[in-house]
Amino acid sequence: MEPGSMEPGSMEPGSVEPGSVEPASMEPGSMEPGCVEPSRGVEPSRGVEPASVDSLKVLYQSCDYIIVDKHWDIRIDSKMWYEKHTVQKQLGLRFPELADPGTYYGFRFCHQLDYSTSGVLCVALNKAAAGRVYHCFKDRRATKVYLALVRGWVEEEEVTIDFSIGENTTEGRTHMMCIQGTDGCENPKPCRSLLTVLEYGDYDGDPVTKVVLQPLTGRTHQLRVHCEALGHPIVGDHTYSLGEDSAPYRMMLHAHLLHLPLEPLPLQAAAPDPFTTPTDPRWRPQRCLRTVEGVVETLLEHRAAEERTEREERRRQREERRRQQEERRKRWRGREESEEQRRMCQQWLSEWTDV
Repeated sequence: MEPGSMEPGSMEPGSVEPGSVEPASMEPGSMEPGCVEPSRGVEPSRGVEPASVDSLKVLYQSCDYIIVDKHWDIRIDSKMWYEKHTVQKQLGLRFPELADPGTYYGFRFCHQLDYSTSGVLCVALNKAAAGRVYHCFKDRRATKVYLALVRGWVEEEEVTIDFSIGENTTEGRTHMMCIQGTDGCENPKPCRSLLTVLEYGDYDGDPVTKVVLQPLTGRTHQLRVHCEALGHPIVGDHTYSLGEDSAPYRMMLHAHLLHLPLEPLPLQAAAPDPFTTPTDPRWRPQRCLRTVEGVVETLLEHRAAEERTEREERRRQREERRRQQEERRKRWRGREESEEQRRMCQQWLSEWTDV
């Protein structure tokens, strides 16, 4: 995962006062603006079919980047000959002329998404473009927003999750990550995620919460591990439920938005919300606290303010460096003048002595 931030904002129109409605008291028929009245007794739509090599959805394209909406059951790339469906092969089929033979996979994937995670994926079409995005992630200036359905009703509407995450060395679980303090957890690193509740409802009859997740660090499986540690695992996460949560057709984690503060213009793309009743009628919202659009707007406004502050600080630092350099030049010029004056004085003394 490439190296890779905002406190949730004020309440959006149509939201309820924090603490005024307990999740247990919500009535299924009480809907807020922005929520969809659930259909009853219908099967999931046909929009949940498995991926195919020709089902690539392009969200954005330029001479430097392609941003796609990754399907939920496809790998980004693979060295295994038997992996027939990957984003790498989808891109090669759709854009064979853009593949770079100088790279192993033909395309430069700027960041990672798990096999079971859908949503925004940025691909650079040249080395320079890849470098610009890499520095955004490395300096933690990239903004990533995920949507998820998690088990149970999350009581706090805004949660900061800061469990350190390490590698799981327990036999049979080495493909997993774990929080610090877990048996077999090695090399834990500080991690931080933000969770904001959007809606309370149920999925296939079980209580779930629709949330916005924002990773402020970039650890492998970070959001999945943090939600599990919080006691609200992501619906359909077969791995971290140890195979118990296998009934849903997919893991309900979706990379909704990516914002990169590139120069001269930022790069931003959003993948449509898949967790809606028309897409999957098993998801039945009961109470809407805020909309996805409202949370994202607040988040981006907060991030824009941070970027302005960061730019101002960089400008101030540049001016301070220029001032210090000018002072050093002045001191050096003064030293040169003093040496010249000393030389002339010595020459005068020498001439006077010879008289």
